[in-house]
Amino acid sequence: MKYQLAGVAGMCITGLILLQNLPVYAVENQGVLEKFLAPAQAETVLDTASLVGNEAVMPVVSNIRMDSIKESIAQPIGAATLLESEKTRVEYIETASEAEGSLWGYTNLGISNVDNNLNIRQTAAEDGKLVGKLPRNAACEIIERDGEWALVRSGKVEGYVKGEFLLDGWNAKKRANEAMAVVAVVNTDSLKVREEPNTDSEVVTMVPKGEELDVVEMNGDWVKILIDDEENYIASEYVKIEEKLGTAITMTELLYGQGVSDIRVDLCQYAKQFVGNPYVWGGTSLTKGADCSGFVLSVFKNFGISLPRNSGSQAGAGTKITMSQAQPGDLIFYAKGGNINHVAIYIGGGQVVHASSPKTGIKISTYNYRTPAKVVRVLPRD
Repeated sequence: MKYQLAGVAGMCITGLILLQNLPVYAVENQGVLEKFLAPAQAETVLDTASLVGNEAVMPVVSNIRMDSIKESIAQPIGAATLLESEKTRVEYIETASEAEGSLWGYTNLGISNVDNNLNIRQTAAEDGKLVGKLPRNAACEIIERDGEWALVRSGKVEGYVKGEFLLDGWNAKKRANEAMAVVAVVNTDSLKVREEPNTDSEVVTMVPKGEELDVVEMNGDWVKILIDDEENYIASEYVKIEEKLGTAITMTELLYGQGVSDIRVDLCQYAKQFVGNPYVWGGTSLTKGADCSGFVLSVFKNFGISLPRNSGSQAGAGTKITMSQAQPGDLIFYAKGGNINHVAIYIGGGQVVHASSPKTGIKISTYNYRTPAKVVRVLPRD
């Protein structure tokens, strides 16, 4: 009998060693033991602890981390805590469910697994009304799955997407951990962006309250940020650092007011279909990659309008107007040290579309995400 018990203990310890190398993570509506072990097997593992003693098992496995899904992603969950804990199987399921909700605010996370944008429709049908778009690697709450369609909620949009283009479970968490951005949210009315991390440095631009800036690194009292394709600095006391996943773009954000000419509507709609595509310095491809001026050049070229190659030259190609006169399709330019270094297409509603940076690609921003330096009209007014 003594030898039989030793054999069982040895087999279970071997099983625990193998479990240590499995990608065991807190999974929605499932306990950790339930995920990889049948109830009877789970009881055997727990019984084995009493046979061999926790000290014999402890060196073999790592600790369970149920307080944060992000930590669960970062560290595979071992069996030691299960051997030590007095929680019941039901309590494990409840703990996993609670931890799931801590993943950037999502309880059933879904991630868009497409090259560009995933269409969100009002009904679960190919011809359903388009209510929004979920950019590549953007996040959503999966409300339910029904056959080939999934009902999701993201940002201000709720609707149906094709399930085949949506990651969930562990795959969604893994992709989210890779795609998650650290941003600095401005919490003062107008924040100075400086060229170097000191108050004597040149002010590059001003950023309004609520704007989100991509963080490169923390540097004591200063934060190195990426604004378009250049690194600059902001004072850390005037921002809040957050982790963020992209969310859906509403159709309202993609529409225009009345009275705008067809060419302007068509040009802006054409430009916005490339949101989510990559930024490539020196590039002019709307699908494979473009920089800010290359993006503008290629969009206008599609409508038979030729523009110079760089943003500085494009700023002199049309008629200068004020921001209050701007209509969808006009160009907004930004400067550093008095020199134009970025261009975007105004799309109405206080927004622009532009090839921003290698990190964010082609995106939609508020027109004053940094201080505009010049507004130019290339298209006819009517």
